[in-house]
Amino acid sequence: MKAIGEIKFFQSQPQNIRTLLTTNLLFAMILPLIEIFASAYIMRNTGMPSYVIVYQLCMYIGIVVSAVINGILMKWFKSTQLYGFGILISSVSLMIMMFINKVTIPMLCGTGFLLGLSTGFFWTNRYLLTLYSTNDDNRNYFFGFESFFFSFWNIVIPLAVGAFLTSIDGATFFGRVLDTNSGYKILTIFALIISAFACYALSKGDFQTPRSENIFYVHFHKLWRKMLSLAGLKGMVQGFLVTAPSILIMKFIGGEGSIGLIQGIAGALTAIIVYVLGRVSKPKHRMLIFGFGLFVFFIGALCNCILFCAEGVFIFIVCKVLFQPFHDLAYYPIMMKTIDTVSAIEKRDGYVYIMSHEVGLFFGRAFGMLLFIVLATTISEDIALRYAILIVATLQLLSLPIANCIDKTIDTKYFHKTNE
Repeated sequence: MKAIGEIKFFQSQPQNIRTLLTTNLLFAMILPLIEIFASAYIMRNTGMPSYVIVYQLCMYIGIVVSAVINGILMKWFKSTQLYGFGILISSVSLMIMMFINKVTIPMLCGTGFLLGLSTGFFWTNRYLLTLYSTNDDNRNYFFGFESFFFSFWNIVIPLAVGAFLTSIDGATFFGRVLDTNSGYKILTIFALIISAFACYALSKGDFQTPRSENIFYVHFHKLWRKMLSLAGLKGMVQGFLVTAPSILIMKFIGGEGSIGLIQGIAGALTAIIVYVLGRVSKPKHRMLIFGFGLFVFFIGALCNCILFCAEGVFIFIVCKVLFQPFHDLAYYPIMMKTIDTVSAIEKRDGYVYIMSHEVGLFFGRAFGMLLFIVLATTISEDIALRYAILIVATLQLLSLPIANCIDKTIDTKYFHKTNE
């Protein structure tokens, strides 16, 4: 009966919220392939963690470039069209990488940039459509529900993919012996089919987003500058959330089957909790949720640094999977609340802030990736895997006082401006 009540509550939401959640639910099935198994594919074919980092850095450059191109294209195309384009091209980009036989640095740079370019269309338009389809009162529910199925697919997809890749190695198909790389190619076809369904779901919405002639600004309100520093701290850790688990598991524990099993166990701990939090929590609870996520990730990074073995990797990944949905459940409503406020103050389109937010994320991501590369090339890759993650996890603890300052400033000084 409780489940029926939750379904009715979902159906009571505005059409655009239901459309976005359905679209994101489908695309969330593909994200583990992009975020986890692309890195595992590179590690399997090169054995070089630095190659994974280079690929990831090029992907992040592509996301920033995409944010700029997307802003320009919005003069002629609807945000939903660009959103759907990003979903489809993400799968095509992944397919290109998996069908190239030899993994080289130029290939990784090219495919990483292309994948970043395509996912950039997804993320920026997702933020924009969510910004104009939700308000501060229902964003906890929106991001809680979204985090729930992101966590759910982070259980199911890695387990299924890990089992599939393990079982297909050595199997025969019409007389042809298949290997793990053949399995990756089959998975990209599956991803393309899911992308098509996601685009169909998106077409059911009726979104209205304002279009601005000017999206390029350099000077921002001090409140948004604080938000950009928060974005930089988030970006610093974000790269390691994608690359570190695959590198550490392939190094200490085993192959893709181990990745699926560990991600699944860890994801099961968070899925229901995060949904319930999103359903019952209020805006006033965000700092508590945010702080819990930051502390959990720091503990995981510390254990990985001290132990640096299979047990430490397991603890780190459990903490990482716990951290991510808790962090996002609080972070994105804070970000959108800040955009609501500063866009009302500065009389600018919301996309201006979404694009600059991507720049803030990029600087953080670049710092984290370059920190790893410097430690790996000047000392050793083991030192980089131990200490780079701990350094960024420690620095990210600064996010809590910054986020708390932003939230309190909006509530006490600028709240009336968002309601004018």
